[in-house]
Amino acid sequence: MDVDFAKAAAATWPPSSFRRTPEGRYVLDWRNPSCVARQSIHVSYPDADDLAAAKARSVDPGGMIMIHGQPNGFGWWGWLLQLVDWTDGCIAVTDSAMDEIWAMVADGAPIEIEQ
Repeated sequence: MDVDFAKAAAATWPPSSFRRTPEGRYVLDWRNPSCVARQSIHVSYPDADDLAAAKARSVDPGGMIMIHGQPNGFGWWGWLLQLVDWTDGCIAVTDSAMDEIWAMVADGAPIEIEQ
């Protein structure tokens, strides 16, 4: 399955406040059937460890990391969007992949994100 991660420099931390996809173990905790992209499922970032690390560095950890499809009305060019960085820290997939994820993955499912 093709996915698109935000591609900002790996050395930046915290990830999502610098438009980078966070890495680690999280939970898919809620879903949005009608957003600006074809369906989305929320990743539980930041967790307690991420919040503590951000506090220690006096930075905002960011948040609202989602797995989502393509922007509404543009699913037909999803293959092209997979070639550019447009996700702001989220994980973008094609609309057909999002349909599959939506149907197969329950709220509360664990996810491990690594690049």
